[in-house]
Amino acid sequence: MQFFGSLNRWIFIIVSALIISLILWSTFGFFKQLKENEREKMLIWAEAQKEIASFDVDLETPLSATSLTAISSNKTTPMILYSHKDNKYDSNNLDPAVVNNPIKRAKLISQFNSEYKPLDIKFNGKLIQTVYYGNSPLINKLKYYPAILIIMLMLFIAAIYYFNKTAKSAEQNKLWAGMAKETAHQIGTPLSSLVGWTEILKTENVDQSYVVEMEKDITRLEMITERFSKVGSVPTLERKNLVTETIEAYDYLKNRSSKLINFDLKIPSEPIFVDLNTQLFSWTVENLVKNGIDAMRGKGDISVVVEATDRHALIYVTDTGKGIPKKYHKRIFTPGFTTKKRGWGLGLSLAKRIIEEYHNGKIKVLKSSPGKGTTFVISLKLASA
Repeated sequence: MQFFGSLNRWIFIIVSALIISLILWSTFGFFKQLKENEREKMLIWAEAQKEIASFDVDLETPLSATSLTAISSNKTTPMILYSHKDNKYDSNNLDPAVVNNPIKRAKLISQFNSEYKPLDIKFNGKLIQTVYYGNSPLINKLKYYPAILIIMLMLFIAAIYYFNKTAKSAEQNKLWAGMAKETAHQIGTPLSSLVGWTEILKTENVDQSYVVEMEKDITRLEMITERFSKVGSVPTLERKNLVTETIEAYDYLKNRSSKLINFDLKIPSEPIFVDLNTQLFSWTVENLVKNGIDAMRGKGDISVVVEATDRHALIYVTDTGKGIPKKYHKRIFTPGFTTKKRGWGLGLSLAKRIIEEYHNGKIKVLKSSPGKGTTFVISLKLASA
């Protein structure tokens, strides 16, 4: 099924690319032909002007019908006509106000000179008029169409790339969600058996402190099972005290971590209420702390700080590990990316998804220095009263 889904997606992409390519090719050809026709019309007009310039013997010599038609029918070619006898400027197919302004006129003549060579009109060998002319408005517009077509093609290619990337990401998410739910299902059977064994141990002559610790771990396994079962589903958020939730997650990790790890927790005395899913939030804190422990190779300091601003609750998790190079600050949240020799590269990507997609919060690397450690910060909106 996954193969056929991928095949259909590529067929759709290829067919779409062919269709848009044909449209762009046809459009480009049309505008190219239109531009050539416009230039041909201007060349005919120029030839008519040259015919006028050749009449330097008798002004009464009649012009050909073709020249008269070409000159009288030209309603688009912009022209500036300079009379050498009167030292005056006139215009055709231009706004007179532009020609009457010396600065604008000089700028326009310079532009026309860059496009076409001016035509000199003579009478009896004497230069009487110079005609400056340039591209018509239509040609000026058409010259931008190739660039527009290229931009359209690039946008289409970008859209195809984004579509393909999104589709692959959606498939990966479905795969991970399915694996997580199946893991939760598989854990359920031995977990039920462990619950039964603890009940039996309560009636036996054993140290009950062992049973208590076993029950704590069973409770933890039940929470992990619930976490995995919720992957891919929209979790329910409830108004919770962030201080209390952080303490519970912190205490569990502290009691089950190496004694070589120095834990430090700084929290406010007053409660901070946010809309939270307890299981998923504790999972996030656990991932960040475990990531720090791995970075320190099992020895160092872990600090968790909770504070509140006017609108947000902030949780800082700091370790004294090897640090994260700046070029990886954003990539570390990508599924599968890891700088470790071991690991799947899923812990931080899960943390990002839990915070940003499920809780509408933010998580990022606040700072990191090589050999000194890393600080992550989580930002959550305060719950309404």
